[in-house]
Amino acid sequence: MSNNFVHSSNKTTPSVPYKEVNEDHLKVYYPIGEVAEMLGVNVSLIRYWENEFDALKPVRNKKGNRFFTRNDLEYLRRIHQLVKVQGYTLDGAKKFLEESEQEWKRKQQLVQRLENIRAELQNLKRSLQL
Repeated sequence: MSNNFVHSSNKTTPSVPYKEVNEDHLKVYYPIGEVAEMLGVNVSLIRYWENEFDALKPVRNKKGNRFFTRNDLEYLRRIHQLVKVQGYTLDGAKKFLEESEQEWKRKQQLVQRLENIRAELQNLKRSLQL
């Protein structure tokens, strides 16, 4: 991956982000117009959702153009599904996404605890076999 980054006062941003690709040859950044087209909505709605949902923090180039990551795109798809397809209000969608995030964190903590228990049991089994 090339290093097309410029340094702004508060963060590093890519100078030509829409040309960046990862090792799977997938785009790293998507311009706002392309994102809007993928979702079938106006660019102004994407900007509005950016202001309403704190989790959306697109990268901006020197001109101030917004570029979204694949994670941003997935989050926007979730917002679109909730608001446009399922009929959630913005507040309802925010609450749902927040609760989903909390649930995911709880599940991750549980998985980590179970992995630790498994490792302890495997160690105990090995020590008993000696």
